[in-house]
Amino acid sequence: MSRKLKNEELSRLSVDEFKRAEKQPVVVVLDNVRSLHNVGSAFRTADAFRIEELMLCGVTGTPPNKEIEKTALGATSTVKWTHFKTTAGALEHLKQAGYALFAVEQAENSIALNDFEQSDKKIALVFGNEVYGVEQEVVNACEGVIEIPQSGTKHSLNIAVSVGIVLWEISRARV
Repeated sequence: MSRKLKNEELSRLSVDEFKRAEKQPVVVVLDNVRSLHNVGSAFRTADAFRIEELMLCGVTGTPPNKEIEKTALGATSTVKWTHFKTTAGALEHLKQAGYALFAVEQAENSIALNDFEQSDKKIALVFGNEVYGVEQEVVNACEGVIEIPQSGTKHSLNIAVSVGIVLWEISRARV
């Protein structure tokens, strides 16, 4: 039988310790994500995997916002974030900073997430709108597309779920 751990037993970092801690060289880009709960979840997941930064683009909501905070649970104060008017602007900034850009989408010539090979290079992962996904012009600006293999009748996952799956796999592969 297992005993559930208490919060004080989890050895969590303080906000200041988190900000000083080494981060994974991974940036998550949200391309016109409308749901504030999905944005909050992305913050919380980015905190869990110590991701370098979140880039919130276009209509994607930004902190401070009580709806984001409902799911972020304080991660808006730990995870670095930037807002860009356009996703194209964010990608141009990331390219100039030496990041490899990958859309997370269903597309021709995509790479299955479980086959995605990476080194320790800096990567940016673009997640799209809940209805339309990653815009085609954004996909075109990326050097590749990562696809989460699915075998059910539905052909999409909630963006918050997708962020969690991809960051888990990327983090696991980097250890």
